[in-house]
Parts: sequence; structure tokens; C-alpha cells
Amino acid sequence: MAAKVKNNKPKMYSTEPLVIGSVAEFEVPYLITRPHSYTDDINLLAQSKKGLNAKAALEFLSLSGFTQDEFQETFKTTVKTIQNHVTRELTLDAALSEKLLKSFALFDKGAEVFGTADSFHQWLHTPAYGLGNQLPFTLMDTITGIQLIEEELIRIEFGDLA
Repeated sequence: MAAKVKNNKPKMYSTEPLVIGSVAEFEVPYLITRPHSYTDDINLLAQSKKGLNAKAALEFLSLSGFTQDEFQETFKTTVKTIQNHVTRELTLDAALSEKLLKSFALFDKGAEVFGTADSFHQWLHTPAYGLGNQLPFTLMDTITGIQLIEEELIRIEFGDLA
């Protein structure tokens, strides 16, 4: 659950469990690994290069409501690989860490715009006019795609749908 911070600063994740459909049972073990929203691109770069704890990927899987196949398609890695990284207490590489950080922020924004992470997840699988009638989910496999989805969310938030 994201808590709002005054002065338009990014939201920081709380330690309260999220309840998201049938994947809620995965939430509790990975709460402490959820990365904080980045404050700027320099902070994002530093966190990405340092590498996120592999548990963050499982946390995203739980938060997003993605199926394992959707996760694997988006992040170009298998859930089994992530679980092996968790077992071996490894960090993720910079590219995967960056994509996860941006995806966490995207889901924050999507849940804010649509009211719940589940509603946002449903929207990701609906053709979006502002994205050339593409399914937003199909764009999430690249950083540029994530940025385009974020821009579309901002347009929706402000009622600029034309």
C-alpha cells in the first residue's frame, strides 16, 4: 500500500501487507524487500547499478497480479531463476533492477489513477487509444514502453483522452 507524501514527492511503500487477489499469500515474506520509489533519475541509476535484492522481483509479482507467464514475458527471466537468486541471496543485474523500479512506480501511479492495483492490471489488458490501441501490457517489456504507459496514465488522470 502506498502512502502519499506532501509536496509532490514520490510515494514510499509502507510495510502494511497488500491484499491483491489470489497472490496475497506471497506478500508477507517479501514485505521488507520492497524498494522505495526513486526520487530522481540519478537515484534510480544508483539503485539500479547497486542491484535490487532478488526478493523484490517476487514482491512485484505479488503486487502486480501478473501471472508467472506475464512476469516472464515482461522481465525476460523465469520465476524459477528469480527463486534461485533469492535462495542464493543474490542481487539482480542493473537492467532488471531498473525495470523493476520503474514498474513499481508505474503500478503506484496506475493504482492511484484507477483506484486499485487490480483495476490497473485490468486496464493493462485493454487496448488504449493513446497508445495506438495497443495493449499497454505489451509495452511493459521495455523502459520506453513503461514511460509511454506512465504518460498515458498522466493524460487519463487529467482527463486528456483525445
